[in-house]
Amino acid sequence: MQAQRQRVGAEKILQAASRLFSEKGYSNVSIRDICRATGSTAPVIYYHFGSKKGLFDAVVRKQISMSDFISRLSKVAMVRPPDKGLESFVSQYLTYFPERAFEPGLYMRDSATLDKQSARMVSEDLDRVRGIASGLIEGCVSEGRFRRTDPGFAADCLLGMLNRVIFQSIHFSKASDREAYGKFVTAFFFRAMRQDRRSTSASPRTP
Repeated sequence: MQAQRQRVGAEKILQAASRLFSEKGYSNVSIRDICRATGSTAPVIYYHFGSKKGLFDAVVRKQISMSDFISRLSKVAMVRPPDKGLESFVSQYLTYFPERAFEPGLYMRDSATLDKQSARMVSEDLDRVRGIASGLIEGCVSEGRFRRTDPGFAADCLLGMLNRVIFQSIHFSKASDREAYGKFVTAFFFRAMRQDRRSTSASPRTP
């Protein structure tokens, strides 16, 4: 029972700290602020997390992780044929992209310094997402469903189109019909990838 209470207490602290750090950044949040928000005390916070930095790192690990999102995308990557998997990838990407992982406060160690751990975590996760998209496109090329091209470059183009609407929402709070946008992007991308080989070069040169 005591252990359960401690877990609940730690989770409450994490939730409050996540909100405060997301809104204000690391340097503008004090242990006292977190105590007020949770009705806790500094010794309790230090018991669970060791320090303010330890608490911030715990928030980053939980909030920035894209593991659930990547798991969803990995499952649709198993759909066959691969072009159907790619259609599902686009839909899942726009529906479940973890926007909260990009709240600015989680990346600021102080007022002008990017937190390297946060940046590295999200960069590695985005590389995994790119790998899933690239693998689907490579499958389409291998089966003759898409023209021959560089799967990595093609994945960058596709993700660029998807991220446009995602980051407009994150940074500018612009609402959009993501279902309609996803259908448009899918049709647009597929038309480009299925161009008659006679009207395009077999494979683009690496810049």
